[in-house]
Amino acid sequence: MATFILIAGGWQGGWVYQQVAEILTAHGHKALPTTLSGLGDAPAPMANLETHIGEVVSAVKSQQGDVVLVGQSYGGMVVSGAADAAPSHIRALVYVDAYVPDSGDSVWSLTTPRFRDMFVAGAQADGLNCAPPPTLDPRCRPQPMATFLQSIKLSGRWREVPRKTYIGAHGWEGSPFLDLYRRLSGEPEWSTFTFDCGHNVARLKPEALAEILLAQV
Repeated sequence: MATFILIAGGWQGGWVYQQVAEILTAHGHKALPTTLSGLGDAPAPMANLETHIGEVVSAVKSQQGDVVLVGQSYGGMVVSGAADAAPSHIRALVYVDAYVPDSGDSVWSLTTPRFRDMFVAGAQADGLNCAPPPTLDPRCRPQPMATFLQSIKLSGRWREVPRKTYIGAHGWEGSPFLDLYRRLSGEPEWSTFTFDCGHNVARLKPEALAEILLAQV
């Protein structure tokens, strides 16, 4: 049995992975869809990227056996930081249309001008939280702005994780991840997959995503 720790993208909580988690559980595994600080019922405007990484590191270290760490979009930042802190606890990393940072990167530095404009517009109310775009699910919550702005500190130990997979969603306009997908496709230590769907793979392609996750164990 493996434990899948599932990290959502910006503004979203563990509910994004409900269908995926049900499939993983039906196959005898443990699934932990995770809602990070500020993205559930309790606001946490002072949470930053380091806060979220620390929460996932604690979750990883509390598990027995193989851990597969999965991050979508912003969740790729968190997955990278957690894997860098505890690589020996993790069997596989799966990035789902997600950022894969180097040390010193942030979501702000890695994303496109379109998304930077979206972040600035979303933070107009108080400067601490970024309101979700109105087109997203009503369960979405304001994202603590520091999680998008803080640079990540990585030693490079996350690369010790034996299996690394990147899933690109190429069915939506304005993706900031296309060049990253092309680069990783040429690196031998990475496995890459593509879906012709929108950005929210966990909700649009739950069965196909679960199939890739199950192949990690």
